[in-house]
Amino acid sequence: MAKKAANYSKRGIRTGYVSTVIGISLVIFMIGLVLGGIFGLRSIEKQAKENLQADIFFKSELNDADIKQIEEELKGWPEFAEVFFISPERAIQEFTGESEAEKEILALFDDENPLPPTIGIKPKMEFASRNGMSAIKRKLLTRFKGEIDEVNYDKASVSNVNLGFKQFALLFLAVALLLIIIAVAMINNTIRLALYSKRFTIKTMQLVGATAMYIRKPFLGQALIQGLLSALIGLALLLTVFYGLNNLIETIQISYTLESFSMLVGLLFAIGVFITMISTWFALNKYLRMKLDDLY
Repeated sequence: MAKKAANYSKRGIRTGYVSTVIGISLVIFMIGLVLGGIFGLRSIEKQAKENLQADIFFKSELNDADIKQIEEELKGWPEFAEVFFISPERAIQEFTGESEAEKEILALFDDENPLPPTIGIKPKMEFASRNGMSAIKRKLLTRFKGEIDEVNYDKASVSNVNLGFKQFALLFLAVALLLIIIAVAMINNTIRLALYSKRFTIKTMQLVGATAMYIRKPFLGQALIQGLLSALIGLALLLTVFYGLNNLIETIQISYTLESFSMLVGLLFAIGVFITMISTWFALNKYLRMKLDDLY
């Protein structure tokens, strides 16, 4: 009978341990989604901003060779993510989009292409703003004063992209802060419930003369293992979700640099260990201060 009771007790402890780890893993997964979204938002913002395009139109006396020479120089400028030559043939194809429309336009101009060769430029993320694009335009017109006729870009698109991401970032950070507060409270509550079942063991150890640090040591060690294991499971779930999203969404790819990915992994493990350790510490202090009669 005693053996059965001992086995039942062990199963209960194992079940409680597993349920605690699963609960904390799900919460860390939720925190990971928030942090991953913050890091991923930077990647999406970079893609959107570096997809903005400006077109450089040249004076009529310049030929293709002169323009391509300027293109090579611009590729070395730090402001640009991409510089590419647009031939008249490519320009009219992009402008019309259909072969029939292209034929109609050429017919209006006696089969002569009215569009001049241009250079398309896409700014790097840090220059994809109204001030940044204006500075690029001034620099181009100053450097190639005798060659460039006009630098054209959609100012409204530049403003909308920057304003949209600023508003979305503020909203996302507000939601992220709320979710993290809820997640911390959930982990703390999970730890407290797990220690509640061991409150008599804690008090018994205290009554037989064990010091507070001696009592805390095994529980904090267990909390450390729980935090690491929960972070590992939460990270595995997070990577599965990110992999699925990248395969479902074709237009935008959520990508991370090695630095941002390492920071995300480090934060998840740090959060998992820190919250479990702190919650365990305070929960233990509560039961250590309680009187025996208050445990019932």
